[in-house]
Amino acid sequence: MEKVSLTSEKPKLSFWQIWNMSFGFLGIQFGFALQNANTSRIFETLGGDTKNLAFYWLAAPVTGLLVQPLIGYYSDRTWHPKWGRRRPFFAIGALLASIALIIMPNSPSLWIAIGMLWIMDGSINISMEPFRAFVGDMLPPSQRTAGFAMQSFFIGIGAVVASALPWMFTNWVGLSNTAVAGEIPESVKWSFYVGAFAFFAAVMWTVLSTKEYPPDKEDINPEKKDEPIQIKFAPEVYMKIGLALLAVAALLTIWFYTQQLDPQLYVLCGVISVFGLSYFIASLFMKKNLYRNGFVQIVRDFQNMPKTMIQLAFVQFFSWFALFAMWIYTTSAVTSHIYLSTDTTSLAYNEGADWVSLLFSGYNGIAAIAALVLPYLAKLTSRRITHLMALTCGGLGLISFYFISDPDWLILSMVGVGIAWASILSVPYAMLSSALPAKKMGYYMGIFNFFIVIPQIVAASVLGFMISTFFDSEFIYALIIGGISMILAGLLCLGVNDEDEVSMKENAI
Repeated sequence: MEKVSLTSEKPKLSFWQIWNMSFGFLGIQFGFALQNANTSRIFETLGGDTKNLAFYWLAAPVTGLLVQPLIGYYSDRTWHPKWGRRRPFFAIGALLASIALIIMPNSPSLWIAIGMLWIMDGSINISMEPFRAFVGDMLPPSQRTAGFAMQSFFIGIGAVVASALPWMFTNWVGLSNTAVAGEIPESVKWSFYVGAFAFFAAVMWTVLSTKEYPPDKEDINPEKKDEPIQIKFAPEVYMKIGLALLAVAALLTIWFYTQQLDPQLYVLCGVISVFGLSYFIASLFMKKNLYRNGFVQIVRDFQNMPKTMIQLAFVQFFSWFALFAMWIYTTSAVTSHIYLSTDTTSLAYNEGADWVSLLFSGYNGIAAIAALVLPYLAKLTSRRITHLMALTCGGLGLISFYFISDPDWLILSMVGVGIAWASILSVPYAMLSSALPAKKMGYYMGIFNFFIVIPQIVAASVLGFMISTFFDSEFIYALIIGGISMILAGLLCLGVNDEDEVSMKENAI
C-alpha cells in the first residue's frame, strides 16, 4: 500500500474497500445484539429480580469505562508490519468475545452470568473501539460519513439476524423456547453459539482483507521526548477538580445513606469518585514533572477535549440513556404491559420475550436501510438537522409503546427507533472525526465512548430507583423516559459546531 501519513490527505477508497474494512462490524453486532436482546431474559431465568436488572447490567458500562480509553490510547501507539495498528485489537477482542458468547447461556448461576457479561462486553469493546478510529485512519473527510454509514449498515444487518435467532431456532428448527426454572432454553443457547462463530469469522475477514497505511515514527509516538510539554492547566487545577469530585461523591454517599435510598445509587458515587481520584493522582505525577506518564496523558487529554467533542458529549449522553433504558426494560415492559405476564416459565412471557427479540431484529433492519439514506439526507440538509430528525423519530417510537395494546403495532414503533439507531451509530462519529487530531484518533474515540458508558451507568443507577419509587414498578415508563431523553438529544445536536459544515460554508463563500 502506498505510504500515507495519518496527517496527510488520504486517497479515496473504492466501495468494496470500504465494504471490507467495515465488514467486521457485522460480527461485532452479532455479539451486541444477542447481549442486548437476551441478557435480561437470561438474568431473570437464573433468578434475577426484575427490579435489579439495571444493577446487574452495570458490568457492561463499567467495563467500557475502563477498557475503551486504554484500547484507544494503546492502539494509537501500536504498529506491526503484518498486523498493522488497529487489526491486532480486532482479532484479540473477537477471540475473547466468541469464547464468552459460548459460555454465557451455559452459566449455572446468576452471578456467573453477570461475570460473563463483564468479560463479553469488555472483549467486544476491544474489537469495536479501534474500528471507530479505523475510519479516521483510512478515509479522507469526504468519505467518513459514508464509512460510518457502512458500519451502521453492517450493524443493522448483523443485529437483524442475531436478534431473530431465538425465534428462528424455535419456529424453523423446532428447538424449544421454554425450559424448566433456572435453565436457559435451547433456542437461546444455539443462538449464542452461532453468534460466536459469526463474530470471529466476520472480524477476521476485515483483518485479513484490509491493509493499513504504514505510519511515520511520530504517528506511533505522538509525544516526542525532545518536544516541550504544552501545559494548559497547572497541576493545582487538576488537584482542585479531583478534590471537588471526591467531595461531591462523599456528600452524595452520605445523603443516599441517611435517606436510605436504593443501594444502586451508590454506583453513581463510585463513578464520580473514580474520576476525582484520577484527577488527583494525575496532579501528583504532574507536580513531579512526569507529564509523559501514560496515565497523566490520558487525564490531560480528557480535560482538553475539542469543543465539538464536548458539545457532542451532551447529545450522546441523552441518546444512550434512552437506548440503555430500552435495552434493559423492553422485555419487562412488553411482557407485563402487553402480554400481561411476569412469570418467566409461562408461555405468554416467553412469547413476549421472543417478540421483543424480533422487534430488536426489526429496528436493526430499518437501521441498515436508513444507514444508506442518511449520507444523502445529510448532504441535502446538514448532519445536525439529519440527527435531530432521526432522534425525534426514535423518541416518538419509544413513547408510543405506552399507547399500544396489539403487539403487532410495535413494529411501527421500532421503525422510528431504527432510524434513530442508524444515525446514532454514524452521524456523531462523522462530525467528531473532523474535529480530532489525527495522531490521537483512537484515544479520543475511546474517550468519546465515556459519553456512551456514563449515561448507561446513570441509567443503571437511577432508572430502577425511579421506576420503583415513582411509577410503582411499571417498567413501561422507562421507555417513555427514554423517548423524552432521545428527543432532547436531537434538540441539543443543533448547537454542535460541525467542522466540515463550517468548512464547506467557507469554501462556498
